[in-house]
Amino acid sequence: MGTVDRDVPDFMDAVVNFAPKDYRFSRETKVPKKPENGILVKVTGCGICASDVKCYEGAGRYWGDSVNEKWVQAPVIPGHEFVGEVVEISEKDSDRCGISIGDQVTSEQIVACNNCLYCKKGKRWLCQEHDIYGFRKAVPGAFSQYMVFPENSRNYKIAKSVEPKHAAYTEPLACAIHGVDRGRVEMGDTVVVSGSGAIGLGMLTALKVENRASRIIALDCSDERLEIARNCGADILLNPLKENVVDSVKNICGGYGCDVYLEAAGNPASVIQGIQMTLKGGRFVEFGVFKDETELDWSLIGDTKELEIFGGHLGGDDGYQKAIKWLESGLIPVEQIVTDEIALKDFIQGVDVANKGSHGEASSIKVVLTP
Repeated sequence: MGTVDRDVPDFMDAVVNFAPKDYRFSRETKVPKKPENGILVKVTGCGICASDVKCYEGAGRYWGDSVNEKWVQAPVIPGHEFVGEVVEISEKDSDRCGISIGDQVTSEQIVACNNCLYCKKGKRWLCQEHDIYGFRKAVPGAFSQYMVFPENSRNYKIAKSVEPKHAAYTEPLACAIHGVDRGRVEMGDTVVVSGSGAIGLGMLTALKVENRASRIIALDCSDERLEIARNCGADILLNPLKENVVDSVKNICGGYGCDVYLEAAGNPASVIQGIQMTLKGGRFVEFGVFKDETELDWSLIGDTKELEIFGGHLGGDDGYQKAIKWLESGLIPVEQIVTDEIALKDFIQGVDVANKGSHGEASSIKVVLTP
């Protein structure tokens, strides 16, 4: 049923990105108005992504450099890993979407234009406009108390049995599922997942839940994270700080190497070791988000190994549906993945904790901001 929550205020708490390291918390941001064909949502949780951290730090792929055009449209409210409660929706949209006032919901992180070459090919996650919540003015994000899901958004209901801080993991889990799909993983494969952060742990879960590989190897520089990786489905745990993981993987695989390498660390060293340990004719999937450039001998990819290289971006075609189903079914040790819950007003602390966690300086994996 469509209606309006009369308790919606005129102003809200929000974080606004003005420039690198110039993110400002305000209690006087206007609550957005629901468009004619859209949904107004009260945010109950928003995860901090590695891309949020790198954007905050001023990475060139967001703010522009000698290679990249500026993509972020500041000032803008960040946040694309979110969950919330519907507070305003029309009866028409309620009937069309199957969503009602009070439902716990999320929205795919990209709002596709439905008109570009990629959208017409059925690959909305590659939309040319590339309006991702929290980076573009057309789609303000969820570092706020309220947000709008606009007309072209793809929205999903999540059972209230899933706590909001756990439901906020839907987006990274959807990405992880798409990453595994990109690797065309199948039974009989030995798969290495590099990086046991939110994406890597989601990849391990996807491999296990869907019975996609015969042997799953997790790599991470933290033994603590590797133990969580075991709970997510890893058969073998390797720490690059304690052993030569290239030699170890080759030895495990009879001297050849892994069939598929899923890069989710966003670290140049992870890329280089992945190319080295993947067997000839193998598949390498890049899903990590990088701050620094990576240099390697590209002749290994072509002239030596004839590797298949794939990129992975966002949640693909059905990542969200699967992620929600798995979260609702309790198939994921999400309570071990979502490690920190921090108040929105303390977002700088949240960014710092997330950053330290990604560099092994803290035990944090997924940090969720709560308004």
